[in-house]
Amino acid sequence: MKQITGINHVGIRVRSLETARAFYEQLGFEFIVGPIGPEPVAVMLHPSGVNINFILNASSNASNNNILMDEAEKHTGITHIALEINDIEAVQQQLNALGINITETVKLPDGTFFFFVRDPDGNVIELHKPVK
Repeated sequence: MKQITGINHVGIRVRSLETARAFYEQLGFEFIVGPIGPEPVAVMLHPSGVNINFILNASSNASNNNILMDEAEKHTGITHIALEINDIEAVQQQLNALGINITETVKLPDGTFFFFVRDPDGNVIELHKPVK
């Protein structure tokens, strides 16, 4: 479909709005609204235009085990979001200062560099610095 012009938002299921909000605010996201709707949902927006919708119906007793990333059996589904960055060292320093653990680092032969972190619910976020 040529009418698709981009990604509008990413939906992430979380246990606690307060916990998710505090984590994503550290990444620069701003709280917009919520909880709203029947699910319910809360919305955060980054100045870059990235929009995240928190789906606030995860079981409070669910583990942080990410079924798509941590299980031997590979289930279908979206495994992570990738946020593009423009300064690897600055982002790594900020994450370290915030106590956010980098779980994996990859450098491709062309110089593309990316690394992964997890939010408090175990959702995976890739921070991606392409070669430009």
